[in-house]
Amino acid sequence: MSRVAVIGCGVVGAAIAYELSQVPELQVTVFDRQPPAQASTGAALGVLMGIISHKVKGNAWDLRRRSMRRYETLIPELEGKTGNTIPFNRQGIVLLCFEGDDLQSWQHLAQTRHDQGYSLGLWDLAELQVRCPHIQNSRLIGAIHSPGDRQLDPTALTLAFVEAARQNGVTFEFNNPVEKIESLPDEPIHRLSTSAGVVEADWVVLSAGLGTTPLTQVASTPVEIRPVLGQAIRIKVSEMLGDRHFQPVITGEDVHLVPLGNREYWVGATVEFPTDAEVRADQAQLEAVWQKAIALCPALATAERLQAWSGLRPRPHNQPAPIIAPLVGYNRVLLATGHYRNGVLLAPATAQTVCKMIMDAMVMNEESKT
Repeated sequence: MSRVAVIGCGVVGAAIAYELSQVPELQVTVFDRQPPAQASTGAALGVLMGIISHKVKGNAWDLRRRSMRRYETLIPELEGKTGNTIPFNRQGIVLLCFEGDDLQSWQHLAQTRHDQGYSLGLWDLAELQVRCPHIQNSRLIGAIHSPGDRQLDPTALTLAFVEAARQNGVTFEFNNPVEKIESLPDEPIHRLSTSAGVVEADWVVLSAGLGTTPLTQVASTPVEIRPVLGQAIRIKVSEMLGDRHFQPVITGEDVHLVPLGNREYWVGATVEFPTDAEVRADQAQLEAVWQKAIALCPALATAERLQAWSGLRPRPHNQPAPIIAPLVGYNRVLLATGHYRNGVLLAPATAQTVCKMIMDAMVMNEESKT
């Protein structure tokens, strides 16, 4: 039995714990300084822009492709195991197109997706006005509808991962942060200093988001993860926007309009790069997003504001997001972190990748003994 310590219980860490919990040879413990789904996961709208992404090949597309495919079975699987409902919008994403947009690139993407087995609908302005009559802007020329993309509740998903993993024997140590990883590159056992004492593990998976940076200082090449602030507004309207039977996520000019049911919507989110060590929510940027949203959907002007939300997303510095690889010099310390704006989207494929890395290493170790 190999002991695996997962550090961090946002949506990525929880997904990894659930994936690993299905391997009988692994004993999994998850550590976090707080309850699940609090940090970056709590700062996510759960918009899964996989098929409508311009990533068409390589690892970036492969992670998206595998995650989108897995979500179709994962949601009913978790709901069946836990009895919890995970809000999952299957009506796709509508991406608005404006004067000056490169429609030819969308036609190429639609053909590529068709060849890959997916569908993208190219709407002219007349079709957009029929399908989404609440969207009105003089600069609109049409839209792209991706019926295979999704939106879900990140917190409900994370809690379902935790419950399902717990049923499979995973131990969760919340409010017990890992303060330091003490080991040498060639040592098979890692020692984790936690607030409750020292814990030994054969494998360590770092999915701590912004908490990754201090924990990798033992390495010759530490990983630097920097914060990017996001803000959004939860609103309620007097009548459901547009067609009540067709409520996709609508996105345009970096503004998402995310239906939540009960006449409520998320409007957001900002992307704010801090200019100094202190990260502060900029009210002016949130107001700019709100005005952009009203310019796209005038009915929002009379909406009731229920909640303003802000949170930090982890973005790797000087390397692409996410990082899914061994920590340099440590074959049994795996990084699954820095997913930036795609943590929810890529969580299932990240979990599969981490599980395969551990299983492949265990098989090689057994073969080396024979």
